[in-house]
Amino acid sequence: MTSIELIATRARAGLESRRGIVRIHPEVFTALGLQPGDAVTMSGTSTTSAIALEAEARSSRRSLHADDLVLGNLGIRENSPVAIGPADLAAADTVTVNAAANIMVGVDTETLRHALLSKVVTEGDDISLLPMEIGDNSLAGPTRRTLNNTLGMGWTSLLMSVVDTSPDGPVMITNDTLVQWDRPVERERRVDLPGRGVSVDLDRPRRTEPTITRGPAPGTRDLTDATPRSGTLSDATPSSPATRAIGAGGAASAGRGRGTDADPRLRDTVDAAELGSIPYGDLVGNRRPAEELHELLDLAFRHSEVLNVVGTSVRLGIVLTGPSGSGKSTIVRSIADDLGVSLFELNGPDLAAVDANSAASQLRSARDSMRGQGILLLRNVDAIVPDGTPTSLATMFTRLAEEVLAQGNAVVCTTTNVEKVGADLRSTLDHEVVVDMPDSRARTELIGYLTRGMRIGEDVDLAAVSAKAQGYVPADLAAVVREAGVRAALRAKDGGATALQTEDLETALGTVGPSALADDRVDLGGLTLADVGGMEDLKQSLTETVLWPLTYPDSFTRLGIEPPRGMLLYGPPGCGKTFIVRAVAGEGHANVVSIKGSELLNKWVGESERNVRDLFRRARTASPTLMFFDELDALAPVRGHGTDGGTADRVVASLLTELDGAEALHDVVVVGATNRPDMIDPALLRPGRMERLVYVPPPDAVGRADILRSSAKNVPFADDVDLDAVAEELWLYSAADCAALVREAALTAMRESLEASLVTMAHLESARERVRPSLDVQQLEYLEQFAEQRKQM
Repeated sequence: MTSIELIATRARAGLESRRGIVRIHPEVFTALGLQPGDAVTMSGTSTTSAIALEAEARSSRRSLHADDLVLGNLGIRENSPVAIGPADLAAADTVTVNAAANIMVGVDTETLRHALLSKVVTEGDDISLLPMEIGDNSLAGPTRRTLNNTLGMGWTSLLMSVVDTSPDGPVMITNDTLVQWDRPVERERRVDLPGRGVSVDLDRPRRTEPTITRGPAPGTRDLTDATPRSGTLSDATPSSPATRAIGAGGAASAGRGRGTDADPRLRDTVDAAELGSIPYGDLVGNRRPAEELHELLDLAFRHSEVLNVVGTSVRLGIVLTGPSGSGKSTIVRSIADDLGVSLFELNGPDLAAVDANSAASQLRSARDSMRGQGILLLRNVDAIVPDGTPTSLATMFTRLAEEVLAQGNAVVCTTTNVEKVGADLRSTLDHEVVVDMPDSRARTELIGYLTRGMRIGEDVDLAAVSAKAQGYVPADLAAVVREAGVRAALRAKDGGATALQTEDLETALGTVGPSALADDRVDLGGLTLADVGGMEDLKQSLTETVLWPLTYPDSFTRLGIEPPRGMLLYGPPGCGKTFIVRAVAGEGHANVVSIKGSELLNKWVGESERNVRDLFRRARTASPTLMFFDELDALAPVRGHGTDGGTADRVVASLLTELDGAEALHDVVVVGATNRPDMIDPALLRPGRMERLVYVPPPDAVGRADILRSSAKNVPFADDVDLDAVAEELWLYSAADCAALVREAALTAMRESLEASLVTMAHLESARERVRPSLDVQQLEYLEQFAEQRKQM
């Protein structure tokens, strides 16, 4: 068989990392008689196989680009010689894999097969769980989500080993391959858990789906220098030759999954500590919901005699609600570990994604395995029991919950919004525990816990960092600490300080936003009030109405008053209403949600109102929040005058309810902007809602000069430029017009010469011929009259 000797070169980290892919020069393909996407066999100290794709044409003809996993399977280091030739590849009938105990306990064989689909493996290889993400592999995304929910974020660095393949030699894993674990979970009689005073029946299948991994499990290697990125390879499209071998077991056969009964998804938890759960005593931050849940379960499981003395009983149907990433599942795992009870965990989206028979089988396994004291935890219950018309799966789980509760066990369901859970199940779950957003003190404790193993600079003030992390849940803070640690490591690599610095954390806060507002948050671009020219009275009004409630809530509490709920800015277009709101929000480090009409209005009955409720719920979740409604007259017109079938009227009613309803708005300020204040429903403008109406007039001569200077702070003006004199002549120019004038003057200088270094008065005069005033005299007179009428009211 033809072979060529190449020199091993470390490949860049990317979507190919740890997936059994190498790259070679196009001429090497020709010399070997292969095409991109074919399998190759490589020999170093050991022999392994991989899928070969084309390297860049400018790369060395003698280089074999391989990641550290392939180099490890070859038993060589970078710059070592490797013999490469065509592989005698066959489709695998059976592949046996060995891994750390927590991986084998948490990952079922069906998910394992999906993760390994289309990979070329050889007996003795180390392999990762990272699925193939080149070509049209529709299972890659769902598999990543399942593994993330099952093993936590650390799963991308975990490795396994191929123990046996059938047939021998390099094989490709397809949808028809039986993938199995090397040693099944041991089945013994009953064992006593040390220090727990309880015994666990190990004759049942062991179970759990670990969701938190603090690092590689024992026996695995950490490959943190090859973190995968999301996306698609530009040079491996579905139609390219690179997908020929991959498609044999990937997208081309994705619909022929045969399933297996081996190693079922649901297994009994022996010890919650195996999950990497946080000890109950180490839970920091918002402990109130954890203590509330712990007391309830402790009373039922450990002190049932007290209930008998009182002559009552308790049903342990519990719904645990809170923002995504707030630690709901972590709390349940820690409590189960502390109480020494079994934990049976299911994931709602996973159940909803499989066929009805598989879901029913998993639910029955959960019910049958609940022997003695135990907790059935269903994450994201709204995925299988949504509000509305009951489904067969929803009915099945509701009946299962009732049976488990009748046995004296606990059913804990987590959700981000309890209103999305079906009414029948909610009536079965008697208790509701709310995991609130962490306050400043809780965030400080969480950041301290997350950085406990890191070197921290002496000047780092975690409380100050916490004050800037408003609206961040524990998962967000963990991402911030990871990002800050990466920045510190990059600095240390270049010889800088090795300890974590304040700027690392602050930069990470700018990179990682609060997940509750992932789709709504507005990038302020670093704007502050110093960037706003003129409008001093308006700045003061906005500071009192927006900044004070968000920055000094204790002062309002001390004085016994409620802070203003909101305000309306009205004035001619282009005078800086939106700009100044962004500047005020940047001054106060608040989360900003900008609302557009298209996001709220929906022709279907009830959907617009639902959108309004969800919007305010997200704002409360990420508080302190500034909600900015631009062009409010289009969203909240006067009721009774619409021609849209009443949609706008219902949106107005929902806005009124949210602003001044039963559920108070804490640390949320609403600001609207319009140039037609007469078209907004009057009920929205009464005290207790958007009670402060502030007129934003066009800038006067002094204001126009300030705006010109602010817009031109980076523009090199010649000595003959007098911005004050220019501002005097700009009557009927709005703030936007003034900024456009400066921009046009600079472009005029560029038109004369691309080497221009100064903007002269002549350029400004020429720009005035192009940029005309946009303000309308009649509109100005109307708005000024409206403002005068408001003063007299």
